[in-house]
Amino acid sequence: MYYAHTPNARGQWHDLLQHLRTVSDLTAGFAEPFGAAELGRYLGLWHDLGKFHWRFQEYLKDCEAGNGPPRGPDHKAAGSQLARQHVTTLAMLVQGHHGGLKDPEAFKKWFAERSKDPATQEALTLATREIPEINPSRQLAPPVFLKDPIATEFFMRMLFSALVDADYLDTEAHGNAWKSVQRGMGADMAELWERFERSRERLPADDGTVNEVRREVYEACLRAAEYAPGLFRLTVPTGGGKTLSGMGFALRHALKHGLRRIIVAVPYISITEQTAGVYRGVFEDDRDDRPIVLEHHSGVDAEEKDEEGEFRPERMWSRLAAENWDAPIIVTTTVQLFESLFANRTGKTRKLHRLAKSVIMLDEVQALPTHLLSPALDALRQLCDNYGSTVVLSTATQPAFEEIPEFTQVPAREIVPDAPRHFAALKRVTYEWRIERSLEWGEVAELMHEESQALAVVNTKRDALALLEAIDDPDVLHLSTSLCGAHRRWVIDKVKHRLDAEEPCRLVSTQVIEAGVDLDFPVVLRALGPLDGIIQVAGRCNREGRLEHGRVVVFKPAEGRLPPGTYRTATQETRTALGLGLDPDDPETSRRYFRSLFQLVDPDEREIQHKRKRLEYPEVARQFRMIEEDTVGVIVTGYGTEEEQDGVRRELESLRHNPSRVRGALRRLQPYIVAVRRQLADDYRRQGFIGEILPGLEVGEWHGKYDRTCGLLGEDRDAEGLVF
Repeated sequence: MYYAHTPNARGQWHDLLQHLRTVSDLTAGFAEPFGAAELGRYLGLWHDLGKFHWRFQEYLKDCEAGNGPPRGPDHKAAGSQLARQHVTTLAMLVQGHHGGLKDPEAFKKWFAERSKDPATQEALTLATREIPEINPSRQLAPPVFLKDPIATEFFMRMLFSALVDADYLDTEAHGNAWKSVQRGMGADMAELWERFERSRERLPADDGTVNEVRREVYEACLRAAEYAPGLFRLTVPTGGGKTLSGMGFALRHALKHGLRRIIVAVPYISITEQTAGVYRGVFEDDRDDRPIVLEHHSGVDAEEKDEEGEFRPERMWSRLAAENWDAPIIVTTTVQLFESLFANRTGKTRKLHRLAKSVIMLDEVQALPTHLLSPALDALRQLCDNYGSTVVLSTATQPAFEEIPEFTQVPAREIVPDAPRHFAALKRVTYEWRIERSLEWGEVAELMHEESQALAVVNTKRDALALLEAIDDPDVLHLSTSLCGAHRRWVIDKVKHRLDAEEPCRLVSTQVIEAGVDLDFPVVLRALGPLDGIIQVAGRCNREGRLEHGRVVVFKPAEGRLPPGTYRTATQETRTALGLGLDPDDPETSRRYFRSLFQLVDPDEREIQHKRKRLEYPEVARQFRMIEEDTVGVIVTGYGTEEEQDGVRRELESLRHNPSRVRGALRRLQPYIVAVRRQLADDYRRQGFIGEILPGLEVGEWHGKYDRTCGLLGEDRDAEGLVF
């Protein structure tokens, strides 16, 4: 008898033959949607062949006795060698199934060293004796769509994901059967569609223009759902109901074509929480065995117990489902989606195979970073062309992605063919372009004071601080990334309350408010910036059409600054478009603007596509970062009620006494973390503003000032690290 893992809590050893065959079956099933079931079957069968060797078996026994070394003998070389005999690239997947995908040079060096070890061949000999079906009876053939190096690179990611998830799941089933039971989908697409239809019946009847447009958009979505899977555009004006209509398309489309799940990706955590809340209200029921909607981002609490220490099964489901996206509806961030697509480590990649034969809805798609568009769009193209997926590009400001080489030949269907008419019908604002001369902050403040309710959006955090000072109003509110997440949520709730109660409400914000935040101001002031940002923030003005027209005032700040790079280029392109005359209410305006902008930027600034062709998985993962790694997180203890502040301090103290809890603790503390530029963080540490929590832990505790309006403030309010 050979074993794969040490005994579980019931004293049962994990039989190696059973493990290999179970992982083989699971991997084949996960890879079947993209035509790789046979490759997956053998990959699963081969992945742990090295464990047949006596040295590994002795290692397991030593571990059971409590005197095993920290790391066991290699158990991947035997399977890698056998895989290499049949399909060369499969050997890299076997080698990486624990430590992550390496590049070819690192693999060759590793393989050359391991192949000299007699244990490798000895393990293969034993495995061949125990597993009659270990060698395929015919040549293994990769899918026919592998016609270029990048298609091969992406296919290897997907097949690797299938293997890793299968290995994790069977190992978990042995070690913790209770967790295994908690996994799984809560409802199928037919049941979800029935719930969705019932929720539509509860909507109030209204014959107003806004609701008429929403009805037409919804009906167009249902008609388009009949089309074959592929790439779609959902172009809907702000307030046109794309959150629910888009879900209607996704459900009907999935039902029609046998797609397995719906993945909604949005740019910001605040929109993720808002969107997940809407979908929970539609789909979830107290009688459900497990939740329907998985909300997956860095701010989600991963603990399985509530604040009183009571076990919560739905929290366990959320944590487990987040590992491999085994849920019918997933709401996540574009950062989580794309950085997983280009990761090389097992923890991030194991969910990727779930993207095959799924509906992937990218909301506010204009927010994708321009310098990463080539690899990002190529991944979407691969999913549509080769993995049976449908991708929906959803926004009011549709980019001209066909200008990017990786997307040039990808035809996209318009879900709503009457989009221009809907934009005209929902024209709810007039634009005032005050850019002939620059305005001082005092003049902008006067414009704010003239209104009972007004929103001002500026380009940098330093500009926001300057305008707040000029307004000089103790009741003014502020939104930016200088505020921790819990503070931002409080501000949004406060704004909604004041607006609904028709109380005075003035808000100064950076661009964090532009996409997806459901606020409705009668007047919006926007500092001159990228055109899509201007149009998006106009969606926070007269959103529900209660006024004949809202006012959007675009101004040029005399002392304002612009973030560098594409943002500055896009602002200049907006000036050019203004000179030619533009109509922000015409969706074609956005397309023309993006078409010109994409001629001025490099969509593959870091040459990721070249690295992908060379299978440089670790380097691709390092370079594909949607959020730059030049920031340091600091935990604020001075925000919120006394109870909240005490809770944060208790969590920090508990973490210091029990460092093994760091991952769960940081997730719970996420709402109280502010990101600070690394250079400024170093200065703050020297000044004593940031204290150490644990040795080696980069996240620190904030000892400086945390203002009730402005958020995190160092000694110098205009510190360069807080500019953008």
